[in-house]
Amino acid sequence: MNGKTTAICLGVALLCVIVGGTVGLRMKADDSLSARTVANYLHAVIEADRTFYTRHVVERMEAMLIVPVSERWREEQGLPLPVQFLRESAESLRALDVPFRYRLVSLWPLNPDNAPVSPQEHTVLEQVVNKGDVVETEVVIDGRRHFKAIYPDRAVSRACVSCHNAHTDSPKRDFKLNDVMGGLVIQIPLE
Repeated sequence: MNGKTTAICLGVALLCVIVGGTVGLRMKADDSLSARTVANYLHAVIEADRTFYTRHVVERMEAMLIVPVSERWREEQGLPLPVQFLRESAESLRALDVPFRYRLVSLWPLNPDNAPVSPQEHTVLEQVVNKGDVVETEVVIDGRRHFKAIYPDRAVSRACVSCHNAHTDSPKRDFKLNDVMGGLVIQIPLE
């Protein structure tokens, strides 16, 4: 990976961590914003960052044959896939101990870590995929109440569609642009 590519990747990742960390560190139970509003703000930032990364970094670098985009990006010194970019950003925020969590989930995961974590989450994700709408619930995690929203995760680029349709481990190979491929889960503590 050349210096310019590295700088772009680090800049985008740093921006995501700064914005997410700033929002997370400022959240308190007595703040006037509802959990729904905070989740919507976080979703907007996450989606904007991910879409920008997919369209303006991943697609451009691949098109110019500058650096490979790969599941094995560390070993190959390439770029992480958009899902890996999101996972790395989420893990960076977790290290900062912010009060919210987010992750991608799919009914057709390429990585088993992206499968629904419970039968209830599977059922809610089916609703998200079938209707294309956000589904909000309240869940109890470690004895604490959380607001949980699952937003439709759409194929925003040809790279999303071609990767999922061509992947050897893909249980679904007929995605089209703008299809709901899964969900973006955002959890915010209510206490």
